[in-house]
Order: sequence, then C-alpha cells, then structure tokens
Amino acid sequence: MTDIAIIGGGIVGIATAHTLLTRHPGISVTVLEKEDALSRHQTGRNSGVIHAGIYYAPGSLKAEFCRRGLAATFAYCAEHGVAHERPGKLLVATSPNEMQRLAALKARAEQNGLEVRGISGADLRELEPNIVGLGAVLSPATGIVDYPGMVRAMAAEVVAMGGDIRFGSQVTDITESANEVRVGLADGEALRARHVIACAGLNADRLAAMCGLADDFSIVPFKGEYYRLAPRHDAVVSHLIYPVPDPDLPFLGIHLTRMIGGFVTVGPNAVLSLARENYGKLAMNAGDMLDMARFPGFWRVMRDNLQSGLAEAANSAFMRRYLKACQRYCPSLELSDLLPHPPGIRAQAVMRDGTLVHDFLIRNTARTIHICNAPSPAATSALPIADHIHKLAMGAFALKGNIHAV
Repeated sequence: MTDIAIIGGGIVGIATAHTLLTRHPGISVTVLEKEDALSRHQTGRNSGVIHAGIYYAPGSLKAEFCRRGLAATFAYCAEHGVAHERPGKLLVATSPNEMQRLAALKARAEQNGLEVRGISGADLRELEPNIVGLGAVLSPATGIVDYPGMVRAMAAEVVAMGGDIRFGSQVTDITESANEVRVGLADGEALRARHVIACAGLNADRLAAMCGLADDFSIVPFKGEYYRLAPRHDAVVSHLIYPVPDPDLPFLGIHLTRMIGGFVTVGPNAVLSLARENYGKLAMNAGDMLDMARFPGFWRVMRDNLQSGLAEAANSAFMRRYLKACQRYCPSLELSDLLPHPPGIRAQAVMRDGTLVHDFLIRNTARTIHICNAPSPAATSALPIADHIHKLAMGAFALKGNIHAV
C-alpha cells in the first residue's frame, strides 16, 4: 500500500508529489500517469508563459496563486537550470473601448500589488516598431519557460526522494473505504492507497464523479490552435504581445508569444473540441461528445456564448480570419507567415446552470482531494497550488510528518 497516490503526470500532479515528499521525507508517493511520458496534454501544449496575474479578481485563488507562482517558478527554474526568460508583456489596445478596458485591467493589477506601467501609443511604437495600438500596459515581470523541462526536473527529484512514477496507468475506478482507497487500473490491477489526490486535468470531472463530487459540473474541452511565425519574424517582437481580453470570457485572445527556442507563435483561439485528448483538426470522440450532449450546462454555455463561439469557429476554419485577428496589432504579418504548430486543449469546468468556472475548483472526501478546475494560470501557479493541496491534506487527511500509520 502506498501512502498517497497522485493521479496525473502534468505539472500540478508532479509539483504536488514534489511538495509532499519534500515536506514529509519517508512517506510513499505513487504518481499514476496514463500516458507513456509526462506533460502530454495541457502542460506540454500551452503557450509557455509565466503569468504575472494582471487579469485576476483580487482575493481570488487565481490572483494569489499566480502572484506567488511567478516568483516560485522563476526561482525553481534558476536553481535547477530550466530554460526561462523574462521578456515582459504588453497588453495592447486597438480601439477606444479597449482603452477603457485596459484602464480597468491596470487598476486591477495595481490592486493585486503587481508592477505595471501605462504606455502611450507613441511609446509603444518605440518599444515595439512592428506593433500598432492606441496604448498599452506593460507587465515587466511576465516571463516564458520550458514547462515540460520544469516537470522533468521536478520528476527527477521526486524519484530521487523515493517517489514512484508509473506510466501506462489509466484509472478506471476509485473506491473509498474507511481505511483506504482502492484505485482500479485499465490493466486489471488495483493500487491500494491511504489517500488519493487527483490532478487529472481534462478528465478531472470523471475522477471526481467516481467519488461522488461531480454532480453539478462537467469538463467542456476547448481547443486552442496556434501558428508558428515564419523564421523571418523570429525577432518581430521583443515582448509578449497580448490583446485586451473580453472580460466575460475565460480566454485571453490571440497573442504573439516569444518561445523558449527563439521563435514566435500566434494564438491560441478557443474553439469547442469534440474530443478531450485528440488534437486533430476534425478530431471526434463519441464518448466525449456524449458526455457533453447529456450535460445541461453544456447547452446553456453554448447558447450564452453563441456569437463568440461562432466567431472563434470561423477563425479556425478560415486562416485569413485568424490572420486578420493578428494583424489588428501586428499588420506586417502575411498569410504565408503562419506555419503549423501543435494545438492544445483546455479543460474548462462548467456548472450545471451553464456558468463557466473562472477560478480554481478543489473538492475532497475523507481520503481524496480532487483538482476539479485548474485553468490558466495553473502552470505558473503549480508550486503554490501544490502548497495549497498540502495544506488541505494536513486537514482532510490529518497529514502529520510520517503518515504510515494514518
């Protein structure tokens, strides 16, 4: 029997294993990952940004975790030789309405204690000659990082501290009793654990449902499609360039991102995905589609966001529309500059009434903790999230020192 089984080998799962083993030397921790390697899904398919926390409501878990995660991520990467840079981010407004929203974002960032600075249109042209806009807000702390590299570094430490990482271990059942949790696996075997922590991302609702914790929400997958800019644009920007986001949506819009490796990507958009973990343009999964169709919140969120959803779908279907969204603030881009780049799929928790869950959602039973919604900036926030999970475990699991007797 293992003391703690962690389901999911993304950055949150591995950071949690790392934190538990660091704080409680000698306990047994087993990470169950259904793929043949770590970071196969959200962790390995995002924009690689270390967010500063400009967008998030003061007092929210997002705001707290992101502020702490910014410093923790930079510190960990510097100590362990993980590739990272701090180019800073410019939020660029291209209309009077966006200028008003930009002012509100700047005020929110200041309320969160972040370093930001207003940039005039003239100063923007000096900072970024290839970018146009009426004004901008500069976040100098924003960075970029190799998140899969960070996961590999933490995983190596997990193993060095005695942790076990098992690949090809798809969870099919979780059965909790008074003294243990039985985790059934697809190969017919079962793992006995004193406690379970589920960090399952795109399958978070399914694992939560096994423990009776998902009656009121479901995961709806949204695909984010990226393009890599042609090599002639490797130096097109020196900062990360973001549009002013729609405050009613949980997505940040199509942005230009300098990547570790020296190239630039544009994206992502946000289109409904008909498969949770299949990244093809027309990918479909019957089980995933059935789960969406029978969840009433799905139809409500589609109804409430019909106009923006159709616009995102059109941008996905027609590359010229996608390009036009980029040209709003980077007019020098041409259609031939958009080269293929791997897409990602974001797990978005939706409540039964159609409400999008904007913050982290964490639930627990007596012996299990479930990360039910871990939206961006989850990668930036992985170490503070792991610390938060540890604190929950201290209470929910009565986790004290060496827990072999618990």
